[in-house]
Amino acid sequence: MSAARTLHLMRHGAPVLAGRMLGITDSPATPEGIAACVARGAPLAFDRIVTSDRQRAQACAAAIGARHGVPVTIDPRWRELDFGAWDGLAPDAIDPMALAAFWQDPDAGPPPGGELWSTLMARVADALGALDGTTLVVAHGGSIRAAIGTLCGFDRRQLWAFDLPCAALLSLRLWPDAAQITGLQA
Repeated sequence: MSAARTLHLMRHGAPVLAGRMLGITDSPATPEGIAACVARGAPLAFDRIVTSDRQRAQACAAAIGARHGVPVTIDPRWRELDFGAWDGLAPDAIDPMALAAFWQDPDAGPPPGGELWSTLMARVADALGALDGTTLVVAHGGSIRAAIGTLCGFDRRQLWAFDLPCAALLSLRLWPDAAQITGLQA
């Protein structure tokens, strides 16, 4: 068996516009949100940090990188799902039937002008293929769920069951020649 590697997936810190459908809306992380990510990342060991190109993820990754002396690579494939016309809105400002259809099947009921869940899954799978060594990825709830789905084979309903609050951390042990993952932590 080939050597295992570790992948840490961290959700960005709390954004200024908390509680909204933040996909492409580039709301920064709060100072408290950045501090929470730095604290969560303090005990980790990793060779590299990769982050989404959204400032709420980038600022957290930069602060963690500065503390660990590790450079940060920006990869837009780790962006959140694009919520289209819903982007930046609070859920209660969205038609409840349309929102329910989205949560039920985001490919069959995507946000108007938004990204399909399958598109997010494909771009995150591509981003995962570019990783090596022990890596910390600072990203978003949707892209982290897409990574878990890709790596663990969970379906969409199972992925919605993961509670991924801001600054959540999942650490996975991956083997390149087997479908084995252990050490899933929240």
